[in-house]
Amino acid sequence: MTGFTHIDSKGSAVMVDVGDKPETEREAAAEGFIRMNEECFALLKNGAHKKGDVLGTARIAGIMGAKKTSSLIPLCHMVPLTALTLDFELIEESLSVKAVCKAKAKAVTGVEMEALTGVSTALLTVYDMCKAVDRAMTIYGIRLLKKQGGKSGLWEAEH
Repeated sequence: MTGFTHIDSKGSAVMVDVGDKPETEREAAAEGFIRMNEECFALLKNGAHKKGDVLGTARIAGIMGAKKTSSLIPLCHMVPLTALTLDFELIEESLSVKAVCKAKAKAVTGVEMEALTGVSTALLTVYDMCKAVDRAMTIYGIRLLKKQGGKSGLWEAEH
């Protein structure tokens, strides 16, 4: 009817039945950014924020968020993650932090939502820990970079 997999023929929201799909190795990567003022960026870069290790805390939060994706996104399946990484890059030119989350699973459905949730949670944690210095921080550019596995194979974003 609509081409959306989470809507039935009556227009109601449904959780997609993946019971007949075979388990395959699944991977996904997502990225996002948070831009801040110079003072906040300098504190982050020098590890001098009052609240402590901002990026270390954001990494743990992102991993925890990815693991809870099915509890946060109503129609997502629980996916047994086999690996998850969250890395950061400080980008001096734009006073931004780039977060990249990579998720893996052997499952019947993909891990795109887990990678996206991991990035989002990590960036929100950076905001929470730094907001006393800069309330005007902007989270932007959250997107899927790559997904692999299952019937559709490899997909990569254009850069």
